[in-house]
Amino acid sequence: MPEAADLGVGVGLRHDHYPEFLQGDVAPARWVEVNAEKYLPERGGTRGAHLQVLEHVRARMPVVLHSTSMSLGSARDESQGYLARLKELCAIIEPAMVSDHLCWTGIDDVHLYDLLPLPFVRESVDVLVERISRAQDLLGRRILVENLSTYVTFASSEMSEWEFISEVVRRADCYLLLDLNNVHVSCFNHGWDAHAYLHGIPHDRVRQIHLAGYTDRGRLKIDTHGESVHEPVWELFRWYGDHHGTINPMIERDSDVPPWSELADELRRMSAIVSDVAERRCA
Repeated sequence: MPEAADLGVGVGLRHDHYPEFLQGDVAPARWVEVNAEKYLPERGGTRGAHLQVLEHVRARMPVVLHSTSMSLGSARDESQGYLARLKELCAIIEPAMVSDHLCWTGIDDVHLYDLLPLPFVRESVDVLVERISRAQDLLGRRILVENLSTYVTFASSEMSEWEFISEVVRRADCYLLLDLNNVHVSCFNHGWDAHAYLHGIPHDRVRQIHLAGYTDRGRLKIDTHGESVHEPVWELFRWYGDHHGTINPMIERDSDVPPWSELADELRRMSAIVSDVAERRCA
């Protein structure tokens, strides 16, 4: 596999922080990830206000496109129109990476606005491999696929989630976006061992790491991206870094978005962990 480019520490770009990014006052963030759907060119190629902001940001730092509409696990492939528009956006922004999720999000041209899980069976692997390969051919690049946070399991599953992920990325010859918040949430909800999960994934395929906050409901943790990163997720990040590295980590915050100064403090904590891990791994 080609060596992964080290972009440094990143953050999800949200409109609340447009003023800081337009002014360039966003240390220690060195790159941004955006929800691709918000920035797609309009029909006919018109570039809306959000895309114009993104072009300005892209002139200053790398941009990663994070998609939620490929519906890679859907029973029918209805993504061609979306992928064509995403390819237009790639031509404008020249993103460092493009990603989506190991899930399905709709059918019969109905978008359900949720990331829905799949049973861990061979048939699901076959569908995902075919769809990922088709998306990569159309976009002309390898994409990253992200592990979900889940709240149900399937009695029909034939393998663990980490075995499922490993098989998909190997056969599709794609990369992995490792969401450590999702690992913690899913492992807590299903009684899995988070370290066994992380031991089992294909580390040579990891090209990006997500951290985010969840909402704790006691017996259930919900991936809301509406709180600061919780301590168990920071601990997993440090553990994974010590064992396998901290390639391209970033923080997602989608609701109850705090002032930039507060989010920057979290990024500084992330940067400190990255530096500590690098020192220990080089010692």
